[in-house]
Amino acid sequence: MGGNIGVNIRRLREERGWSQARLGRETCRAAGVAGEPIGRQEISRYETGKRKPREWLPFLAAARDVPVEAITGPPPALAPPAPSLADYLPPGDPLAPLSAREGRRIGRVAVADLRQRVHRLRLADDVLAGGDLIRPALRELRSAVKLYRETSHSERVSRELLSQIGELAQITGWIASDAGLHDEAETVYRLGIGAARQAGDPTLAGNLAGSLAYQLSNTGRKAEGLALARAALEGAGPGAPPKARALYLDRVAWAETMMGQGHTQAAMRALGEAGEALAQEEAGAESPGYLYWVDTGELRVMESRVYTELRRPLRAVPLLRDVLSRYDATHTRELALYLSWLAVALADANEPEEAAVVTERMISLSADVASDRTARRVQVVRNRLERFRDVPEVRALLDNVA
Repeated sequence: MGGNIGVNIRRLREERGWSQARLGRETCRAAGVAGEPIGRQEISRYETGKRKPREWLPFLAAARDVPVEAITGPPPALAPPAPSLADYLPPGDPLAPLSAREGRRIGRVAVADLRQRVHRLRLADDVLAGGDLIRPALRELRSAVKLYRETSHSERVSRELLSQIGELAQITGWIASDAGLHDEAETVYRLGIGAARQAGDPTLAGNLAGSLAYQLSNTGRKAEGLALARAALEGAGPGAPPKARALYLDRVAWAETMMGQGHTQAAMRALGEAGEALAQEEAGAESPGYLYWVDTGELRVMESRVYTELRRPLRAVPLLRDVLSRYDATHTRELALYLSWLAVALADANEPEEAAVVTERMISLSADVASDRTARRVQVVRNRLERFRDVPEVRALLDNVA
């Protein structure tokens, strides 16, 4: 039981995002004692099992507003391990055809069926989060690769199959990233880039590269993200379909923004060029069907996020309000994400009360969404609101939200 106590104390502390010193302070406050007889070192000893809390046990529980049994009892059962791409694909090069294809011969009907499944998965991602979709997405990817490797088909059908594998890899990589499986997402994206290149589809390869660049920019690999976003844009060239070029430029704008000081002008220039590219779509030029979601509203979202990241709330807030007033309420994850940007922009505009209202709605929407992205944004917003803790509405929000 002693080992369980240390594990549980640490788990309960980290769930709240507290440091060991913060837990010590809250424990003393719960006990009603002056000073800090319980500090960081003492909490560390509890967590490592070097010392037992004994008389402090009920106050540790009170500090986290949990029963004592939550500390003394067994830790909650661990969730099943997240799936790995290696669990779903053959070893070696998964796109290498088998040495002797003895399977049935397939034609364009099989490609059309795969295309429908890919599109259904993409539509499901509009309303479900990565944690809900990662397993079916990886199963679909495995089935598509197996179909390509274990059947015989014409050169034309082969290219079409590879294109569908590339599209499936793009949405599966996006789902894996949303589930917090960033290493798996990167592997899937690179698989898709290989498939798109073999299919001779530079637009799809650019979309996959841009998706990976977006993840890299958001997970601390900012320079790599910018280099890859620029490479995706340059590789597609000026003849890329309008929506694709607009999306590439949007990702360049975000990657430039994430680089910080010295990249502001480049980010704003890319945003302007993205709008110009999308205008060509409206003039009649066609883009791939999988870019159905790229429209003026999405570009305005990115523009508002760039302004928020650059601490220009007077530009960001009106844009976000306009977008949110039109947004499909069934897209819960995206709605919660956009509300998080509005909350940050309002905080930067010195409107903490309104920011607290928006944050409460965002947290309510994201409570049952199995998305690593929304979880990270909740923490970002909470951190940004900390400086307004003396405002009653903010203090109530921060104290009540775990």
